[in-house]
Amino acid sequence: MRNLLYLLTLIASVAAPSVLLAVQADDEATIRKNVEAYVAAYNKHDAAALAALWSPDAVYLNPVTGEEVVGRDAIAKQFGTILAGLGDAKLVVDVKSVVFVSPNVAIERGAAQVVKQPNTAAESTDYTAVHVKRDGKWLLDRVSEEESPAVFSNYDRLKDLEWMIGSWVDENENSRVEMTCKWTKNQTFISRAFIVSTGDRLDMSGIQLIGWDPSAGKIRSWVFDSDGGFGEGTWSKKDNRWVINARAVLPDGRKTSAINTMTVLDKNSITWQSSGRELDGEILPNIDPIKIVRQPATTSE
Repeated sequence: MRNLLYLLTLIASVAAPSVLLAVQADDEATIRKNVEAYVAAYNKHDAAALAALWSPDAVYLNPVTGEEVVGRDAIAKQFGTILAGLGDAKLVVDVKSVVFVSPNVAIERGAAQVVKQPNTAAESTDYTAVHVKRDGKWLLDRVSEEESPAVFSNYDRLKDLEWMIGSWVDENENSRVEMTCKWTKNQTFISRAFIVSTGDRLDMSGIQLIGWDPSAGKIRSWVFDSDGGFGEGTWSKKDNRWVINARAVLPDGRKTSAINTMTVLDKNSITWQSSGRELDGEILPNIDPIKIVRQPATTSE
């Protein structure tokens, strides 16, 4: 008999975690269905159906006003006002996790977006929702939201330089500089290839990459030429001008620096000038503004 009791106890201790996990899996599925029902009620502007998913003494923290709304009836009234002013806006929810802190309490975390119109920025929030199980039914007990931090892509940071995309030429009686600017894949960098020639002779070519440096919080550029020189620059915008603080190492090891300024005259022309020039500590004369014009786009471009 003693051995039988020991065996039954051992079986129960092994089986209990499996049973608990199975119950939690069912409960999580129920909570996720409730989230779907919440979204459906929100998008139908049905405040009563939405409020029915909350517990009688639930608390909702309004992310806009910071007001705490307490109780199912008050929450129904609050959302009645919110939903009335939404128009065609739709709620989209991404549930990140559902964690059980006890058999009858679960914490849901996720992201929500209210999408208003095409080509209109969505209102995004990160939320935490506490669900409680009462009389066998899962209900929302507390929800708090905060605005999601804005996430900018590299394109967002560089789009003010989109006017550069295309082919440009600076030509005088002695030399010709050709530049072609393109987006790299995913619009993460702008690539600028350049060729400097005198008459029929190619003097130098090179490539420059312009991108966003998240560690410095600035636009930066890196340039490499066919003679072995290389350099970098930091970009800043002032009205219609871009100011580039540039440093470079020449093929012979000497170091140079300058402040280069590009002024946008219109969509097809800019000026470029260089001041504050130094070569190994020696001050060099400024370069007066040079006009650079856009070339007509080819079929391939």
